[in-house]
Amino acid sequence: MSFDAQFKSDKTLTFVLYILYIAAIFSAGILAVVALIINYVKRKDVQGTIFESHFTWQIRTVWWYLLWNILGAVPLFIFLITTNGADSQDVVGPVGLVIWMAVVVIAWFWIIYRAVRGLMVLNDNRAMYS
Repeated sequence: MSFDAQFKSDKTLTFVLYILYIAAIFSAGILAVVALIINYVKRKDVQGTIFESHFTWQIRTVWWYLLWNILGAVPLFIFLITTNGADSQDVVGPVGLVIWMAVVVIAWFWIIYRAVRGLMVLNDNRAMYS
């Protein structure tokens, strides 16, 4: 395969992976898992190209997104524990739920930002990290 054809193929794959990460928000994360697996499987194929940095960017995005969602779930679990048979005057539960919802929404915006930023850099045929 010629360099130009390989470049176009890698660029298309990287583009599709960014779209999968955005769409993952609406698929309960299933598409992010698919994209992450593809990132790891194809990572060696893009080594030494600008796409390697995009793959690193995408992989890091997913793991940070997952971390924030796990940390955000802690208040949710507190909410579930404190509302089970708790007094209706208890404010810990609703606050935990609000914190969890805020973390999830912020994480959604963050993953969209990371994907859109990556797409813009990809469109310019540049590496993510200078």
